[in-house]
Amino acid sequence: MASTVSRPVPSTGRTTTDRAEVVSRADRLPAAARYLLAALRVSIGFVFLWAFLDKTFGLGRATPAENAWLEGGSPTAGFLGNAVSGPFADAFGSMAGAVWADWLFMVGLLGIGVALILGIGMRIAAVTGGLLLVLMWAAVLPPPNNPFMDDHLVYAMVLALLVVLNAGDVLGLGRRWRALPVVRDLPVLH
Repeated sequence: MASTVSRPVPSTGRTTTDRAEVVSRADRLPAAARYLLAALRVSIGFVFLWAFLDKTFGLGRATPAENAWLEGGSPTAGFLGNAVSGPFADAFGSMAGAVWADWLFMVGLLGIGVALILGIGMRIAAVTGGLLLVLMWAAVLPPPNNPFMDDHLVYAMVLALLVVLNAGDVLGLGRRWRALPVVRDLPVLH
């Protein structure tokens, strides 16, 4: 993700990284591009977080109050129970309203949204967010407005781009997150 300069530590055989010399891929972009990436990251994070909030509390946008998760509604029942089509319709339809599916979906929405907004855990957020988006795309094959491409696939590609360009470093906590010992030891957490 970031270029580093490693230096040998005398008598230990190990190397250390000078944090002042860490250069993120995002740092190599023009300022306008960096801030646009940050805005894109936060915007997509808000899409995920809003879906979580609306489904949890029934804020009246996509989810009426009486169907809120806190009121006993199922966040997966509507879409997976009514909107699925295509070759995987039966598989997705069988998950509609399942408690495990509701919890996975809601924890995913919350985690992905918070991670993107804060710029932390970008790899995990991109992989899980991309998987969720591709599954939602697969649930309605073929897409209603195009033979193949739709916004779910575009969002998934944007998530991958955000990780590749270290978008969590710009107006986010990405650098601080990666400096944590547990994150340094487990690169999957980057």
